[in-house]
Amino acid sequence: MKFKNTIVACGTLLLFLSCATNPFTGNKTLAFVSNDQLFPSAFAQYDQFLSENKVVTGTSDSEMIKRVGQRIAVAAERWLNANGHQGYLDDYKWEYNLVDDKTVNAWCMPGGKIVFYTGILPIAQNETGIAAIMGHEVAHALANHGQQRMSAAYIQQGLAVAGNIAIKDEQTRGIFNQSYGIGSNVLGMLPFSRSHESQADEIGLTLMAVAGYNPDEAAELWKRMKANSGGEAPPEFLSTHPSNDTRIENLQGWAPKAKAEAKKFGITSFRPLGEF
Repeated sequence: MKFKNTIVACGTLLLFLSCATNPFTGNKTLAFVSNDQLFPSAFAQYDQFLSENKVVTGTSDSEMIKRVGQRIAVAAERWLNANGHQGYLDDYKWEYNLVDDKTVNAWCMPGGKIVFYTGILPIAQNETGIAAIMGHEVAHALANHGQQRMSAAYIQQGLAVAGNIAIKDEQTRGIFNQSYGIGSNVLGMLPFSRSHESQADEIGLTLMAVAGYNPDEAAELWKRMKANSGGEAPPEFLSTHPSNDTRIENLQGWAPKAKAEAKKFGITSFRPLGEF
């Protein structure tokens, strides 16, 4: 009974603290850590990462990364302003860097600090492919996914502590810890992460379309991603990301909506692919 009461208390606390709103979905989101706290820490970590890695500068590829990033950021501001969210980006400090690394990846830290690895360029294949990846990464920043994941981790840890306090029997506590560790990940944290990835895919499509890039190409990018993976991926329910097939299907389904959003901003045709 005590454990049940503890869970209820934690759930009530969660309702009080879940006060941030995602401007793209209108949904309430977890926000246990404010951006005032999170952004400076993220900026410092980003600077440290750049100091410890080989940043590519002065090349056509590095300039392309910055150019596409700026276009996507402008598209985001246009969309936010048009939808009643003026000033939403005031604390964001956009930065886009290309890092010499064979890893097939790109990532974004809270507040708009983005890194592309050179290893992803051949799969991106062209500037529109870069825009699809950039839109996805910028979307993570705009939707405050880093903030939400940190908040979710606090809840996961807090419930684990509560369980260990409430359960007095050592054997029962051991069973709880083992079950909770697996269950909270498979049933909680992993689906939470996958939902963020899908959300970033959908928001990113709109951003790339408003920036003048054809959203149909996002699904083509993920077909290339799938081919590059060689079919080596964990089952979707054990992954932080949706499967390649799920992403391709979703992106194909969302593309018409992204085009419709772009049309509201006068975008009726898209930039050439811009192979590099």
